[in-house]
Amino acid sequence: MTKQKVFITRRWTESVESIARDLYDVTLNETDRPLTADEFKSVLQNYDAVCPTVCDSFPAAVLNVENKRCKILANFGVGYNHIDIDAAKVNKLIVTNTPGVLTQSTADIAMTLLLMTARRGAEGDRLVRAKKWEGWCPTSMLGSNVTGATLGLIGFGRIGQAMARKAHHGFDMNIMYFNPSDVDEYVIQDLNAKRCNSLEELLSQADFVSLHCPAGAKTKHLINAETVKLMKSTAHLINTARGDVVDSEALIDALKNKQIAGAGLDVYENEPAIHDGFLALENVTLLPHLGSATLETRTAMGEKVLANLAAYFAGETLPDQIC
Repeated sequence: MTKQKVFITRRWTESVESIARDLYDVTLNETDRPLTADEFKSVLQNYDAVCPTVCDSFPAAVLNVENKRCKILANFGVGYNHIDIDAAKVNKLIVTNTPGVLTQSTADIAMTLLLMTARRGAEGDRLVRAKKWEGWCPTSMLGSNVTGATLGLIGFGRIGQAMARKAHHGFDMNIMYFNPSDVDEYVIQDLNAKRCNSLEELLSQADFVSLHCPAGAKTKHLINAETVKLMKSTAHLINTARGDVVDSEALIDALKNKQIAGAGLDVYENEPAIHDGFLALENVTLLPHLGSATLETRTAMGEKVLANLAAYFAGETLPDQIC
């Protein structure tokens, strides 16, 4: 029996690639470099399924290519704002994602960033490596307390709740959140969480603001020149959601002018390009999109992709269908 042809746009963990090869006629992007729009068009025309990642752009101009063979985009990742969903629907393309399996690892990175920006960890590391540290003194490298501080979460889904549990039960942090939909009562009680009625309420009260909302037209530049002014001068911003949620120039100005104390970022507008303004600042911690970057998580994500493909080719209900 002829195997279905599947194209994997970026390299996966070895164990999952091996499983994929056993199941399908797989072509890997051996160079592991981002592909061009023309290359993606060709892939759509020559494969039964394509498995993109969050760094692969599939706008309407790509999805509208004629003579498509591909019927499913089995996305490696939870976010799918890199795929034009409206165009996918018009072209009758199924889109799936990989929710759930990366919740804890991404929440871990959010807490890592919170701790690093609060205690000036990246700045201290640079100081020591540059051999500029002159020894301990009472006023050197003063940061902010984490234990007992207030954490405000914008978006309170799986990852936001996981971070809140780590913060509340691990660091005795007070939890507040802003979320468009209702949250299960047991979650609120477990965390003694306060729901904010507005973004303004949360921003004005939180010591640490952590972003966990999806990317899209409604959340683009949610943190901007006006909203960042609502934050405390002692507050820190954490972003492990999507880069577009934050106006980079507005955040750079706020950090430069000490409107807020610091920031911890794992995602960026136009990544992997990073605004040069961030690189000149000491009060920002910058990580290279490490949210789900553990061997266990990336393997589980690949297995999720394969589960969606298996269901599709078997004509069964897809576990993680977006459209």
